[in-house]
Amino acid sequence: MSDRLEPLVIRHTHRLPLPTGPAGQGDVAARQFDAVLMSAGFKLSADLLAHLSGLSEATVVDTAVRTLRTVREMVGDHVRHNVYFIDFPAHVPDTFDFWMRCIAEALADDKTHEGTLAQLQSGVVDLLTLPSYGTYRHTYAEMLAAHDELIAAAGDRLTVLHLGGTVEDEVRALYLALAGSRTPLGEDHLGDLGVLAGHCVDGPQPEAIPVRENRAVVNAARLAAGSGLLLDSVTDVLRLACAVSGGDVTLLEPTRFRTLPRPVRRALLAGLDALVAAAPAKLADVSAHREPWKRLGERLHPHEYPQWPYAAEVFAVARGEQQVRSFDSRVEELLGRDDVVGAAELLKSAPGRLLRSLDRLLRTAQAEDEREAMVAAAEQVVSQAAGRVVLSVREHLHNRAEETGERRVFVNRRGRAWVTDDSRPPIAPAQRKRLIAALDAEIRRRLPAPERLLVDPDVLDVALPLSGRATAAGLGVLPRGSVTPVAGELLRFFVYWKQAEQRTDFDLSAVLLDARYRTVSWLSYTSLTQFEGEHSGDITDAPDGASEFINLRLGAVRSAFILPQVNIFAGEGFEEVEESFFGFMLREGEQKGRPFEPATVRMKSELRGPGRVALPLVFRRGRDGSWTAKWLHLYLKGAPSANQVEGNRITVETLLRGIVQRDHINVRYVTGLMAERGTTVTVWDGESIPEGAVTYIGLERPDGLHPDSRVFTPENLRDLIPD
Repeated sequence: MSDRLEPLVIRHTHRLPLPTGPAGQGDVAARQFDAVLMSAGFKLSADLLAHLSGLSEATVVDTAVRTLRTVREMVGDHVRHNVYFIDFPAHVPDTFDFWMRCIAEALADDKTHEGTLAQLQSGVVDLLTLPSYGTYRHTYAEMLAAHDELIAAAGDRLTVLHLGGTVEDEVRALYLALAGSRTPLGEDHLGDLGVLAGHCVDGPQPEAIPVRENRAVVNAARLAAGSGLLLDSVTDVLRLACAVSGGDVTLLEPTRFRTLPRPVRRALLAGLDALVAAAPAKLADVSAHREPWKRLGERLHPHEYPQWPYAAEVFAVARGEQQVRSFDSRVEELLGRDDVVGAAELLKSAPGRLLRSLDRLLRTAQAEDEREAMVAAAEQVVSQAAGRVVLSVREHLHNRAEETGERRVFVNRRGRAWVTDDSRPPIAPAQRKRLIAALDAEIRRRLPAPERLLVDPDVLDVALPLSGRATAAGLGVLPRGSVTPVAGELLRFFVYWKQAEQRTDFDLSAVLLDARYRTVSWLSYTSLTQFEGEHSGDITDAPDGASEFINLRLGAVRSAFILPQVNIFAGEGFEEVEESFFGFMLREGEQKGRPFEPATVRMKSELRGPGRVALPLVFRRGRDGSWTAKWLHLYLKGAPSANQVEGNRITVETLLRGIVQRDHINVRYVTGLMAERGTTVTVWDGESIPEGAVTYIGLERPDGLHPDSRVFTPENLRDLIPD
């Protein structure tokens, strides 16, 4: 069990479950373990180092092997990062000179001479037909020999691993935290929840599982174990069927339902029957997903189970044989009659929907008294809506332009982004301010009021994760909209991918834009060198994995923005390859080392999303010359093939303007409301550890913090979102 579950605990909490074994003299091995960890950018806390020192050497070594394997994968050091140009970033050639050299080598090769000559005569040369282009010309070992050892610098990342409780205690706590999350989890976290739920199915359960997708994953584990299902709506059953079939529990993508064993069919139909028998109005939810219900009915065969007649009604509604009016249809009927006040009165029975519909209701209302009624209705129900909804609406109203003519950015739940004109009329300033005041008051009321709050200044502009889908899995990854400082002289991007079945070519690029979001220049396989930096060279095939890098000297960058992007030129998509991830490193000016040095990695993010162009984050230079990063986690549709930075320039420029100018609900907002409630807020100086327990919010838990302190870091920042 330890080998399977311990890595989950380390990844999610940066805590090492309590190592156990015979007592002994493990101090030497523990110090060696700590030293090796530091080369990967991690370090043992003082408590963990002391605990390991009292165990036998064999126990410490065994613990070190397991832990190193996990942390190296966390940072992206579990694969070999080779480069096309062996001594990158030194001696990267001019792009045109490099291409001419590849052509000359192809002409000198008897096998490719004739074909290359014919291409030259036609005026167009396909780089992929040149033998020396796109594949590694040296081994990984030869590349390592060409680089000096990394000399540690004060700015290198050190992620502290803390001493945890027993494996059982840590696993149980992590399960309860993920299952009871108030915000949707990302795909990777949902997978981890499934593993934990299977292990914890017979143990304590969270008081509530508010997120439907989380409930589906937990129910799948309970179904497999023969435990009772946790069902609240008929859609819970549909999501569970998707989970059992290995499909999408979010219901965004169609699921191909498998042939289900009889015990599973009986459990699903019995659950449906009980739900509808207790509350026939729940049938109204069926119409939102008619097609999936009809396909599921073909697998469940409800006609074979006459003992559950209420379950059969679900499929009769899906087929249109039984009519049930949905809540949304009743709202739309009222709006169709221009009865906006009536629609608002009906929506008051569903406070979350009313708040989400506020913008539309205010725009639909024709008279001032109707608009005032909308605001009054929101004020009446705001205390009954989920905290995540209240925060989301607050963020929306903050960013709602009071004038028309702006561009509007849409991002769906999977990170796909697009831009359109904003043709909405404005919301009256007085009503907008009144709504914001009501939302602020409600959030302030729900937030905890600790006596002492210690805050890392670097976390103040980190966005609250109102949805886990807005954050990719990885190390040092923050929610979409987060802004963090960037300190260092050299900024280096990297991408790694390994194809599954067909030749796949990912292209790492970096676009440099001015303050008006216009492209100034870029680094890519078509522009290997610029005054600001270098590209490591184009790799076009990755059967054993491939890496590309871009090196930038921040002091030399003349633009206002740096936007890294990953374009799929050919082959498999981000969700089809065996593995793919993006990240960035920061180094001091004189630091040498390999192209990839784990101790300098600040962020490593999985690339798993729709579309053919990935935009992980953007870097922005301030007026004082300092740099910050804003996290995007966006994907553009792109073209089926041949995506490159030159082709999506206009789309990226327009999209970036809308994203950069949008403000997100962040830690600064929350701590400000806590201060208004009387909490003493202290900005941490990065060194002084207070005596006694505190509530701490930061990018990492400081070593030496009182064990009774309540700690919020990016790994559990979702817990700051009130009920």
